[in-house]
Amino acid sequence: MSEPLLIQCPTCGANNRVPQEKMKEGLQPVCGRCKSPLSIHGRPITITDGDFSAEVERSPLPTLLDMWAPWCGPCRVIAPIIEELADEMAGRVRVAKLNVDENPVTAQRFNIQGIPALLVFKGGREIDRIMGVQPKSEIVRRLERAIS
Repeated sequence: MSEPLLIQCPTCGANNRVPQEKMKEGLQPVCGRCKSPLSIHGRPITITDGDFSAEVERSPLPTLLDMWAPWCGPCRVIAPIIEELADEMAGRVRVAKLNVDENPVTAQRFNIQGIPALLVFKGGREIDRIMGVQPKSEIVRRLERAIS
């Protein structure tokens, strides 16, 4: 039996454990608290200096944080990969983006000297850092280590 997915309800914010077997059967998951439908397709969430602690450090899932800026060419190259990972790893990894120009406190806290920088958090602590544009397979490999 595979490990259940952890899906956050977009309506009430509750974390829901959804068995992967039920998903494979085509059943639509609903929130255990408010009964709203749960989306199994993930999208990166936007993180700011103000909500970093709540969204990343207190996340029940490992988090991939993309440190980026709109003027950064390599950041635009890796953006579609980040989007794909958010969808493919929904419920197992939380994917987030932080604009370093608009959120300098968090960027400085983690001593970000170059972007794109992908930081992997687990249990509120940084456990890995991927600098520059890397192949999707390498990012997935390192995320799989964080999940286990």
